Amino acid sequence: MKLQLDSSEGLNTFTAYGDGYVSVNGVRHTRNLAVLPDRLLPDWTLATFETLSIADFELLATLDADIILLGTGRRLRFPSPDLLHPLVRLQKGLEVMDLPAACRTYNVLMGEGRKVAAGLLLV
Repeated sequence: MKLQLDSSEGLNTFTAYGDGYVSVNGVRHTRNLAVLPDRLLPDWTLATFETLSIADFELLATLDADIILLGTGRRLRFPSPDLLHPLVRLQKGLEVMDLPAACRTYNVLMGEGRKVAAGLLLV
């Protein structure tokens, strides 16, 4: 599916997504990544959903974002509450959703000028 925002010039936006990939500003990515309006973190984690660790969430917690979206792939899956301690400690909001919903929600929040980041599991 292709996505497009009215005023996204100069900011990272999801322009497409599908099975095992997302496109940010027209560039296709097939590995896990974290996306913020002003930067990309390719290979944010090498983990699969089943092997996510506290270290993966510690990195997300350090991002300059008030809300973090976790895209868990084709289907919605919730991480163990034990993994969320870094986010709770720094009072960061987390929304868990499937990959398409995370891409769409990120674009809306980013378009509103919100401090948002998306951590996406593509593998």
